[in-house]
Amino acid sequence: MSEQQHHITVVDDNGNEQLCEILHTFESEEFGKSYVLYSLVGAEEDEDGAVEIFASAFAPAENGEDGELTPIETEAEWDLIEEVLNQIEDELGEE
Repeated sequence: MSEQQHHITVVDDNGNEQLCEILHTFESEEFGKSYVLYSLVGAEEDEDGAVEIFASAFAPAENGEDGELTPIETEAEWDLIEEVLNQIEDELGEE
């Protein structure tokens, strides 16, 4: 049983590498894509105690190495991600 990867390195618009913690991954049959929700490691919480969460589509590499993150392009995809985030928050709120 392989240990699931909990961190990814994301390159920002300026070419800087940022270490990010994977919060959740899921697949969408509707869009035929996998998605990853992540936050920056060491990110500062805002006044509400929340950390900014990022989302990207994810295409795994066929050779088992790191895949490629791609931007989310459609409003429908963002709606799906928002729905998943709300479900996660609900589950966390119940614990």
